Order: sequence, then structure tokens, then C-alpha cells
Amino acid sequence: MSINIETLQFLKDLEQNNQREWFTEQKNRFLKAQQNAKLFFAEIHATLQKHDEIEASKMMRIYRDVRFSNDKTPYKAQFANSFSRLGKELRGGYFIRIKSGESLLAGGFWEPSKEDLFRIRQEIAQDASEIKAILAEEKYQRYFGGKFESFEELKTAPRGFDKDHPASDLLRKKGFIAQRNFTDEEVISPNFLQEIDQSFQTLRPFFNLFSDILTTNLNGESIV
Repeated sequence: MSINIETLQFLKDLEQNNQREWFTEQKNRFLKAQQNAKLFFAEIHATLQKHDEIEASKMMRIYRDVRFSNDKTPYKAQFANSFSRLGKELRGGYFIRIKSGESLLAGGFWEPSKEDLFRIRQEIAQDASEIKAILAEEKYQRYFGGKFESFEELKTAPRGFDKDHPASDLLRKKGFIAQRNFTDEEVISPNFLQEIDQSFQTLRPFFNLFSDILTTNLNGESIV
């Protein structure tokens, strides 16, 4: 199973013609592209289930909610899907986006709750060595650049934490995301699914550690 070149071309054309009239005229192309993406995401789900426990898979709608946005274009020129892990003990989630020139996969904790973020920061402040070991791992370096992305970062360590802490770069983050970008050529290649699965498998030590952190207190005692 792979992403067709026609699917990617449709998304590229939609980016350049993001209007309802054009979309209506191209509805058959959209339906074919959507079905291709849906089947591909289902294949990712099935592959993930071989080495993880996935609770839910959700394909994002292509229609944009423009009510509170300055951008009034009616469509998202992309297909995207999220995969949620099972239950309170298995934290973290997977994500993939197919978009011409901007395809990517990601995994981790985009906007953790206030309580979860505080618990992660507590762990970092106490001992960040295990987290840093994951970032330094060879495959994580290769696929994700040896870093966490974050939707927002503080300018200094949060209140109550040492501003001179050696892991202050981690303490400042408000999210912990691993992200890998793909070219259009990589997206339509026959080994794209394999690359996705290898990337997601590389995230398991990260997910396992953070799941352990978020289900225990600082003494390592279970809180779930």
C-alpha cells in the first residue's frame, strides 16, 4: 500500500485553487485521493498494532472551520490522521500528515495537561539522564534530529524550577514532540510505509519512559 502520485497532485492543485467552486468540479478526484489516504492510514494502523496498542484512529476532515480564523480558505490541502495509544498506562500518540512539500510524521505529547507537564518537569529537574539518553540514541538522532519539538517554549525555566538547571532547555518546553519531515518523492516511494513504521518504532523508548513518568510519583510509586 502506498500514496499515489495522483493523491499528492490533487493536494498540490487544491493548495493553488482553494475555492469551493473548484473543489466541487474536482469532487471525483478528491474522493479517489481521500480513499487512497484512508486505506494508507488504515495500513499504518494495522502495522502499529503489531508492536503497540492503539485505542483509536482518526482521519482529520479536509473541511476547515473558518468561523474564528483569519484564513477563510475552505479546505485543508492535506490528509492527516492521528493514532491514540490505549488507556491511562500507555501515554503518547502518533500523527501523520500528507501534504505536498510539507509531509511529516510526529509522535509524543503536543499539549500535555497542566498536571502532566508539571510531572514531566519534576522528572527532568530530578534526573534528566534517561530522557537525554533517548535523544542521543542513534536511530532517534537519524529520524528525529536528537531533539524534541514544542509548540511553545518559555524564555526561562518555569516558576519553581532552577533557572540554571543543566536541562533548562527541556524544562522550558510546553510540549514534547518528535517530528520527521518527508519530501514528495519519499511519500510516493514504495517503502514509505516501512519508513513510517520504523520511525514510529523508534519512538517506543520515548513513549515507554514518559508513560512510566506519568503513571508514577517521584518515588516511582504507581498513581494509577
